[in-house]
Amino acid sequence: MTAPIQTAGAPPRPFDWFRTLGPKGKKAFVGAFGGYGLDSYDFQVLPLGLAAIAAYFSITTGQAGLLTTVTLVVSALGGVLAGILVDRIGRVRTLQVTVATYTIFTVLCGFAPNFETLLIFRAFQGLGFGGEWAAGAILVAEYAKPEYRGRAVAFVQSAWAVGWGLSVIIYTIVFQLFDPDIAWRVLFWTGVIPAFLIIWVRRNLKDPEEITEKREKKADKGSFLAIFRGPMLKTTLFASLLATGVQGGYYTLASWLPTYLKNSRGLDVVGTGGYLAILISGAFLGYVSGGILTDKLGRKRTMQLFATLSAVFMVLYTQVPDGANTLIMILGFPLGFCTSAIFSGFGSFLSELYPTAHRGTGQGFTYNFGRAVGAVFPAIVGFLAASSLGIGGAMIFGAIGYGIAVLALFGLPETLGRQLN
Repeated sequence: MTAPIQTAGAPPRPFDWFRTLGPKGKKAFVGAFGGYGLDSYDFQVLPLGLAAIAAYFSITTGQAGLLTTVTLVVSALGGVLAGILVDRIGRVRTLQVTVATYTIFTVLCGFAPNFETLLIFRAFQGLGFGGEWAAGAILVAEYAKPEYRGRAVAFVQSAWAVGWGLSVIIYTIVFQLFDPDIAWRVLFWTGVIPAFLIIWVRRNLKDPEEITEKREKKADKGSFLAIFRGPMLKTTLFASLLATGVQGGYYTLASWLPTYLKNSRGLDVVGTGGYLAILISGAFLGYVSGGILTDKLGRKRTMQLFATLSAVFMVLYTQVPDGANTLIMILGFPLGFCTSAIFSGFGSFLSELYPTAHRGTGQGFTYNFGRAVGAVFPAIVGFLAASSLGIGGAMIFGAIGYGIAVLALFGLPETLGRQLN
């Protein structure tokens, strides 16, 4: 059954973005949502188990930060490769490959006998982690109508909060049942869950027919170097800078927040999980609300607003005086809301910046270049944390990333309402 057609002048209903995707588009949404949610889950098990891992292998905060950094740096390579694959073998097949990769190596992390092996496994996990988002976001963006694209892709982005929330629940249970020396391994082993998604994707998802037809024409196959030529060069440079700033700030928060709450604020496992639950609730609403705003106010204005607010709330959150943990709990909601709302427009914005033949390559490169350079932020924070600044003081460094994002947006066009096919 097809979605009902809106009459002229009739106000849109809350979930028209989903109704108008059509049967194939709805399945694409489910697959992309599941893939990104489980992508988040497999990433978050590291920050959640980081304190136990550091104690088990007797590593410094700098070395602990390196675990996140190497994941993100290699994920940039994975994202670029996946972007090329998206334009060569299709969105759905690339989605399967990336989910399989991050699933296998997340599980292997739980068997690591030493820090060096864990670092290697985590690096390979980054290959799949980096590529999944581009494939899923492009797939949904191409099925969505222009007037609903922002919120459709934003709901895919909201899967990150769902996966994060699931990882916190599992973390709380696992660390209550097992000694920390084995609990972090069990947490990685639960990363096998996405294997079931691969089977579903293989049976149910297909690329849009018009995109498949274009890809099969030899003359319309994308070229990696093309995104650095002509007018696309400026787009690629500023989009990469935007992605660097946003992800540098976000991964500073995601990588060090559990350790900050545990070591600097003195919270136990249950307390840390509770504080993170409030932040994650804000994050989910931020993804959804940000998607609506990107379709109302435009991509650029919405992202600049939330980049500014993210920097402000990150500073406030990390500089709360000792003994005022209740205030931290309250600030967690707007912090999660703002740092997630800025991501809501990313999928639609980057998809709209590039033509069909170069969409996967352009989006895959810019987003993951930003991830690679932004990955330096958690490592820098780790080394700064060893100084007199402590983890809270060092995390302010992440706010600089959001300032970079605000400036980068001045070099990019507004794409609201742009047709993709």
